[in-house]
Amino acid sequence: MPKKYIVELSEKERDILNEVILKLKGGYQKVRRAQILLKADINALGWTDEKISEAFGCTTRAVENTRKTLVLEGFNEALERKKRITPPNPKKFNGEQEAKVIALRLGPPPKGFSNWSLRLLTKRVIELGIVDSVSEETIRTTLKKMV
Repeated sequence: MPKKYIVELSEKERDILNEVILKLKGGYQKVRRAQILLKADINALGWTDEKISEAFGCTTRAVENTRKTLVLEGFNEALERKKRITPPNPKKFNGEQEAKVIALRLGPPPKGFSNWSLRLLTKRVIELGIVDSVSEETIRTTLKKMV
């Protein structure tokens, strides 16, 4: 089956890729993408995806995705890592809620306890209705930012 996304690099792009590979500029993934693009270039070597994946220890899907990104999005996007726009999980607390948790922690512990534990804080935050649900780890990271 013929390739849908054909890599045709200019001389300047080949020079940039060679520089990335020779000087190991950027991380491992960037160097690997540079190697993939150079080998996939139809004007130079024009290796098959299978041969490229064997040479660089990656999947043929990674080679296909790199070629596709080059053709559809451009040279820099194919070479650089894609930046995440939004975090994988939204923040649990806003600024006001964080302030309430910190104030609760700085206040006196419940009767019968000498200190606040993460478990006690988590339970109390939910009881007070600051948030519907929260993990002890979220409480811990919130309090750690305070230090």
